[in-house]
Amino acid sequence: MPTALITGATSGIGAAFARRLAADAYSLVLVARDELRLTRTADQLKLRYGVSVEVLPADLATEEGLSRVESRLRDGVDLLVNNAGFGNAGRFPHVPVENEVRMLKVHCEAVLRLTLAALPGMRERDRGAIVNVASVAAFFTRGTYSASKAWVVNFSESAANEVGNPRIRIMALCPGFVRTEFHRRASMDASGIPGFLWLKADDVVREAMRDLALGRRVSIPDLRYKAIVAVGRLVPRRLQAAVSSRIGR
Repeated sequence: MPTALITGATSGIGAAFARRLAADAYSLVLVARDELRLTRTADQLKLRYGVSVEVLPADLATEEGLSRVESRLRDGVDLLVNNAGFGNAGRFPHVPVENEVRMLKVHCEAVLRLTLAALPGMRERDRGAIVNVASVAAFFTRGTYSASKAWVVNFSESAANEVGNPRIRIMALCPGFVRTEFHRRASMDASGIPGFLWLKADDVVREAMRDLALGRRVSIPDLRYKAIVAVGRLVPRRLQAAVSSRIGR
């Protein structure tokens, strides 16, 4: 039975990955900060899908948390989903620097270190996959959140190229607006986001797994967002930023 480790596994896209992979008969290692919520999620998955579920409480913005997850990855997994992430309330440069650094640790340092921890075992077994959850925001200019997600996309493509093994797949997943706890936790007003732009987490994961199987290095779920990214590449950066600022993060 293959094993998948998922960070940020108790809500949103992470929880959708957990459901999908459990249905596909993966053993799971779930990582999040809230141990009580982790345990509740694990119990639900065991009951519904009959799979093995391990809980690993860890805060990826801390050295202790990162080291714990790195250690578990060195024991070997078949699939790593680097999903943990958050947005800051407020805009650059008004967000406290410690909050910005915390975001960079979770979005960038954790993705780098956990990928490096998982790869040796995958290379030894000559198989494996890593999904790094980025965002459509990576293709637009919208503060430090989009900048950190742009790093995830570039890193994922670069890492896949450097590994150079088609049996070890590394992919950046770039969803648009997804109905999760993300905006509420960041105290963001999502009321201005048009209804037709919202995606369901389960649909995002379904398309991500399809793209991973196809060997794609960047996955942009949904034709609407594929079109938005394509058009965005033709639009001047200043206009991009103005439009992005009007409709939200």
